[in-house]
Amino acid sequence: MQRMIGVIGGSGLYEIAGLEDARWQTVPSPWGTPSDQILTGRLSGVPMAFLPRHGRGHVHSPTTVPYRANIDALKRLGVTDVISVSACGSFREAMAPGDFVIVDQFIDRTFAREKSFFGEGCVAHVSLAHPTCKTLSAACLTAAHSTGITVHPRGTYLAMEGPQFSTLAESRLYREHWGADVIGVTNMPEAKLAREAELCYASVAMVTDFDCWHPDHEHVDVAQVIATLTANAGHARAMIAMLPGLLGQSHAPCPQGCDHALENAIMTAPSYRDPALIARLDAVAGRVLG
Repeated sequence: MQRMIGVIGGSGLYEIAGLEDARWQTVPSPWGTPSDQILTGRLSGVPMAFLPRHGRGHVHSPTTVPYRANIDALKRLGVTDVISVSACGSFREAMAPGDFVIVDQFIDRTFAREKSFFGEGCVAHVSLAHPTCKTLSAACLTAAHSTGITVHPRGTYLAMEGPQFSTLAESRLYREHWGADVIGVTNMPEAKLAREAELCYASVAMVTDFDCWHPDHEHVDVAQVIATLTANAGHARAMIAMLPGLLGQSHAPCPQGCDHALENAIMTAPSYRDPALIARLDAVAGRVLG
């Protein structure tokens, strides 16, 4: 199977350098309009697609990002592997501003977003015990190391609704009692939807601040976030440039089963499925729904 790498860029990452035959494409989706057009091309011979999560110019808040349309559009283009690059705050001294974290677990505290492609008319339950792809995450780890950045091989990401930053009480709760390592606003429901769409998904979180728990650092603000992201943008682009060589042109079956997540997930009997919903699921679940 031909591999196609999709990159969802968060704050501070709005393009992929070095794409051959690069062009912006409009990709219609039955789940709404994606955040922006999708930049497609080839990097080291491997097809790639780049989608700015907040749109060029940063027009979408964390809550209004059209997550379902974004994942559906990438799937329609033929993307097999999705790398999420996003900003985050840190709850750990060792995870300092400027570091990268390869996220392996999530705590989802969002509440105002559509979190599934499925629902009334076709019910499905996918496993999220291990919400990121180990193979894809390992490639991101290797690529990040090669840039010279400090990178942490695992971490638990707490997804909050936003758009406001945390209160001090919340920050202490997440750090001291819930075991979260970093905090952000965009990786959920993105990771859940990628699993439903049978896409390998990895999350690279770029630490910009210590949230507000740290007594020796100022509380996070937008200026601080942007300054750190600007300094790290080059490392993010260098990491992405390494991925085609590490992953190769062929997408073998995922050892973790990301590409078969729907195999035994759909509960609704065929005769009871809503035809309108099934039509919308053509890209996401066409493999199992026929």
